[in-house]
Amino acid sequence: MNRFQYTNTNKRYYTLDYFYKQKFHSKVFKISLNAGFTCPNIDGTVGTGGCIYCSNLGSGEFAGNQNLSLIEQFEEIKQKMEQKWSNGKYIGYFQAHTNTYAPLPTLKEKYETILSLDNVIGLSIATRPDAITEECMDYLEELSKKTYLTVELGLQTIHEQTSKFINRCHTLECFETCVKELRKRNINIVVHIINGLPYETKEMMLETTNYLNQFDIQGIKIHMLHILKHTKLGILYQQNPFPILTREQYVDIVCDQLERLRPDIVIHRITGDPDASELIEPIWLCKKLCVLNEIDKELTRRDTYQGAYYQKKEN
Repeated sequence: MNRFQYTNTNKRYYTLDYFYKQKFHSKVFKISLNAGFTCPNIDGTVGTGGCIYCSNLGSGEFAGNQNLSLIEQFEEIKQKMEQKWSNGKYIGYFQAHTNTYAPLPTLKEKYETILSLDNVIGLSIATRPDAITEECMDYLEELSKKTYLTVELGLQTIHEQTSKFINRCHTLECFETCVKELRKRNINIVVHIINGLPYETKEMMLETTNYLNQFDIQGIKIHMLHILKHTKLGILYQQNPFPILTREQYVDIVCDQLERLRPDIVIHRITGDPDASELIEPIWLCKKLCVLNEIDKELTRRDTYQGAYYQKKEN
């Protein structure tokens, strides 16, 4: 018997689709956009070369075509969505690179261009915790009063040694400060983490998710590390291969993470969508539906669900 409260399907975790249907009473689609931003970890502000796993598209492999305007990108992807589902509502997802890393007038123009389109009910903005100025936060606070706004923060890991290895170039303290400042302004937060980072143990990955329980975050994206061609990580892996999680190991870790996460945190993503033509490892990631099904089966086998082992610490 499924005892998880935030579901109307066989899922044993708080899915984004369920959240959207409860909040908006409609099917909601995220339209991934490439607004042509760069990153402070690329241009030399805090680092160069970017995170070692990041492609030259800045994790925007499935975002819109940068050679098109934002409206053209949006309409192109929207038309594909409408072939499967009609009468949906839309969230503009600024995905590629660091989407608060520009002068405020530029940000306003890009965000509000998308918000002006029909049936757009909100924005989701992917960024880094070291790339949101106070001026930008104040603007986002005003924006959040007018539309449904989410800021997606890349954390990836809480472990400093790993963070240095992957060239994140920001501290855990920076992340904590950013979360607190955003929540002071009542802005929704989704945190990205990565399983399978080089030399991290299962215990280390669980520590990252356990750590997030203490913060007032609204969602999480759990990724499996993609090793892509033409990246620093790809070169390092081909020169000196390190252990890669098997699908079975990944499923086991994700289920353990879900059991320990607060039940009110929405699961926005639970595996990855690599570009198969650029993927070196793990090849099993190409079968996304299989991974999702295996997670469902393992939770059912355990007769468990998100938050089953979450223990709130008393103050």
